[in-house]
Amino acid sequence: MRFSRLHAPTLKETPAEAEIPSHRLMLRAALVRKLTSGTYSYLPLGWRSLHKAVAIVREEMDRAGAQEVLLPALHPIELWSETGRDALLGEVLIKFRDRHGRVNALGPTHEEVVVDLVRGEIKSYKQLPVNLYQIQTKFRDEPRPRSGVLRSREFIMKDAYSFDADAAGLARSYAAMYAAYARIFARCGIETIPVEAESGAIGGEVNHEFMVPSPSGEDRLVRCNACGYAANLERAECPPVARTTEPPRGEAREVATPGASSVEAVTRFLEVASRDLVKTLICMSDAGPVAALVRGDHELNEAKLARLAPGARAATAEEVERITNAPVGFAGPVGLKGVRLLADHSVAACANFVVGANKDEAHLVDVSLGRDFEPEDFFDLKVATGEEPCPHCGAALDLVSAIEIGHVFQLGVKYSAAMKATFLDENGKAKPFLMGCYGIGVNRILASAIELAHDADGIAWPVSIAPYEVALVAAGSKGGVTEAAESLYEELGARGIEVLFDDRNIRPGVKFKDADLLGLPLRAVVGEKSLAAGRVELRLRATGELEKVPVAEAADRIAQRVRDLRADLEAAADRAGKEAAEKIGAS
Repeated sequence: MRFSRLHAPTLKETPAEAEIPSHRLMLRAALVRKLTSGTYSYLPLGWRSLHKAVAIVREEMDRAGAQEVLLPALHPIELWSETGRDALLGEVLIKFRDRHGRVNALGPTHEEVVVDLVRGEIKSYKQLPVNLYQIQTKFRDEPRPRSGVLRSREFIMKDAYSFDADAAGLARSYAAMYAAYARIFARCGIETIPVEAESGAIGGEVNHEFMVPSPSGEDRLVRCNACGYAANLERAECPPVARTTEPPRGEAREVATPGASSVEAVTRFLEVASRDLVKTLICMSDAGPVAALVRGDHELNEAKLARLAPGARAATAEEVERITNAPVGFAGPVGLKGVRLLADHSVAACANFVVGANKDEAHLVDVSLGRDFEPEDFFDLKVATGEEPCPHCGAALDLVSAIEIGHVFQLGVKYSAAMKATFLDENGKAKPFLMGCYGIGVNRILASAIELAHDADGIAWPVSIAPYEVALVAAGSKGGVTEAAESLYEELGARGIEVLFDDRNIRPGVKFKDADLLGLPLRAVVGEKSLAAGRVELRLRATGELEKVPVAEAADRIAQRVRDLRADLEAAADRAGKEAAEKIGAS
């Protein structure tokens, strides 16, 4: 491609809307343009990179035995009602009523649709296993789209769905997808950390997120460099702590706390630290009311609570007042009747702490475990802070900001049972399919690669997803520069090398600036001085390594450097796939 013909309106200034490096550089390097909040048009350079990422994803899905389909983006709401996810997703689900009065949704994901397809097609265990995948645009009405394509309302996702007859089959399908993901991201030149994760609205107990470490990431994870344990903060295990041996300072006493119903207000009013307060969070479960006790500077992990108290949800203000005889913000464990008391491990180490008094505008101070109340037991109930030791080996954990780029789930029968999707086993008995689902945010591949590899001058693309592999710059027009550059361009094209030839009639300095901004892996410069010396200058964008090669050998050398860059990523993918298979097989 000749730059003179390319639609690539690069920007010198960073748009005010851009928040993080990938957002800024995708705009400046003319990869995307914003249409409206959370939606982007891909310009030619961006589309080429996106197309390459899609090709890698497709190749690895096919290699892992998945079969590509294309499912409708328009869903009848009745399918979502079968699983109850129409209510669970709420306003995130984009819904509209058609001219016939039927309510439809634009698909944010396709579990219900693919189950409906399979339940009508697969009737016997002899037809299993099967894994169907698609690469398609999804829609979610994000309340706060931000960070460019990392959090948008319209995005491209690869989603795969496996169907197996038994748990062993599901484990094999999951392991195949886990290893395929490791290969995909390594081929794209992206470092990922697979972490244990919460399943959220998708469901399933066993699942892993593939996270890209980045200061721009919205997610946070903990990682142990000693044993390799990794989990996002929502899933991270918090080990037990020793129970306090500190003696009580005196009897618990009630203190008026007018208007102080939050941790911040109470600690400010009583002039104590938030860690010296124990929050009593009233929840309703399938078996009745539950009080979750967590330290004032910690947050309750609702997913952990739900595993101990199925169906747990935050109580309404009316329910809190009925159970505690006090408004929200004044609940406490002392004297609380008819409620399960579940305490986080950290509460065991608390002594002489503050709790609500179960009375409007009042708290109790100098409360002690054992003397004033005793919980049912101590459990892991909080969102990890990163200050806890590794739950597996006790070593210190690193707290890492990261971008979620992929997520794999063992769903079990969550969807198949709800939607009555069954097959006949070898004994002729109807059983629900065991499912897995596996998603990759394809747009996020580009943004993540840029977050990992950029500098003050621009992007530094990995060769596999770079819009072009080589930036060929004609620096000047005298001394045969134009002719030599044209000849090299033709020769590289004949060898299958993707070249962006900057043939524009502008100053060399501007060409160099654009080359650095666009970040193609290898830059080849045909300049007046170097050509006079019989040389072509080569520079690796990622490292700045400079090499001057004879003009007659330039095409050979460029082709070899590109082959080496490709081979490095393929070797990394082989290693990553092997390591992932070993890791998931051992877990």
